[in-house]
Amino acid sequence: MRKPGLGTFLLLCLSLIPAGCATTPTEAPVVRVRILADQDRLTLAATTPPAVKSAQDPNWVRIGLPSTGGAILTRSATGWQIGNASFNDGELLLQPAIPGSLSVNGSAYRGRYRLVPTSANRFDVINDVDVDSYLMSVVSSEMPRDWHPEAYKAQAIVARTYALYEVHAGPAGRSFDLHDDQRSQVYGGISAETARSRSSVEETSGIVVAFGPRGNEKIFKAYFSSCCGGVGQSAYDAFGDPDIPPLRAKRVGALCSASPRFNWTISMTKADLTRRIREWGASHKRPEKDMGMLRSIDISGISREGRPVRFVLSDARGIQYALNGEELRSAINAAANGGPLLSSDFYRPVATPDAIQFADGHGWGHAVGMCQWCAQAMALKGEPHEQIVRFSYPGAVLVRAY
Repeated sequence: MRKPGLGTFLLLCLSLIPAGCATTPTEAPVVRVRILADQDRLTLAATTPPAVKSAQDPNWVRIGLPSTGGAILTRSATGWQIGNASFNDGELLLQPAIPGSLSVNGSAYRGRYRLVPTSANRFDVINDVDVDSYLMSVVSSEMPRDWHPEAYKAQAIVARTYALYEVHAGPAGRSFDLHDDQRSQVYGGISAETARSRSSVEETSGIVVAFGPRGNEKIFKAYFSSCCGGVGQSAYDAFGDPDIPPLRAKRVGALCSASPRFNWTISMTKADLTRRIREWGASHKRPEKDMGMLRSIDISGISREGRPVRFVLSDARGIQYALNGEELRSAINAAANGGPLLSSDFYRPVATPDAIQFADGHGWGHAVGMCQWCAQAMALKGEPHEQIVRFSYPGAVLVRAY
């Protein structure tokens, strides 16, 4: 769950009721998760025949599929082919007979599958699933599996809020709401679920975190990351989001010091850094794409809480480039296999002739909103999940969305 949104506030198109109030239960909203992008073929396997139909077909057809090995699905100019079965073109819907009975490329998901054409013979695979079923996989994918149940419940509330925000804030016309990785939230399907993740979602079902005048609270983009390193970052400094109290920076001291990434120091060669930053600049159409050999990285702005938030990069020609902390972290980690810069919270970038050492580094991630290691520490001290969420988003309240 990582990218900035279209703004921090969003009013849910659902009733927001104070948590704990008696209500008539309603169904959990559906979220649309893209689990595979731009495919030209899939392998489908099923223990029970699924129902299939094209958007152009009037009726569902139940087809038998191998339970092991699978059948190949492809798309051509004339439509879809699943083994020997043919379907008209357009979106293709696959409805499992029972949850988990139909797998796509070896992975099974709750809900149904929707195949959306993207070009002549290619397509995306979207999983349309109710938000609570989605969260059963997200919570255990985003937190270590042996963590405290109260930390898990806090994560379920936060991840639910984030997902519902994305449903309503996403660009019009897009066929999906969420990615299945850190661009949104990590989602691994049924195999990623645990008993603890399922119970945490069930016990907090419908609860979200919101902010605003009493009776007019609105959900916001409930960011979270692994370890804040003692000093959180505001959504404004990190992503340019509007400045609201729940997403402001905060100082927590050593609360998350149990994290193995609370303190760190790394060193990277200037050649490697230059390559990565140029690659990031090219993909974002920024002037860094033409940067000369990197000479130095200097801190140019610090938040009121003492966290570096602005940086200046100088190349061998003397040209300077200004980046905020998250831009710098993204640029340095731009390589295909990721990168080692855990956060932008480092205080002594020391340049040598061939390398730069990022000294006195702290935390892992953007440090906006809930720090997961802080949540675990609070849970171990006996704090309930409600208090963990309120601590993570000062001034916010827990409300029922459905």
